[in-house]
Amino acid sequence: MNNTIAMKRFEIVIGIEQLDQLMELLERSEVRGYTAIKNAGGYGSRGARNPDDVLMTDENVVIILACKEDQAQRVLNELRPAMKELGGMCLISDCQWVEGPAVSY
Repeated sequence: MNNTIAMKRFEIVIGIEQLDQLMELLERSEVRGYTAIKNAGGYGSRGARNPDDVLMTDENVVIILACKEDQAQRVLNELRPAMKELGGMCLISDCQWVEGPAVSY
């Protein structure tokens, strides 16, 4: 019995100052859920971003979401022209959503 659903996974890394703009874009694309991880560190086109540096004024945020293919195309249609302005990066990969048993509390 196959209880998985094929989906697309988006991993988007941008500066925290662009987060509101990205959230508006996701809302226009009718995305119903995502995870935002603030204060992410790393090294990219803007140089090093170390979240432990108390003098660091620039902060990265990682947004992770998964959606079905048709939804992913809507996100991509909105995201592609905006990425130059947003900066950062976007990775898109195939993934599987595993349907678990219903839980009642």
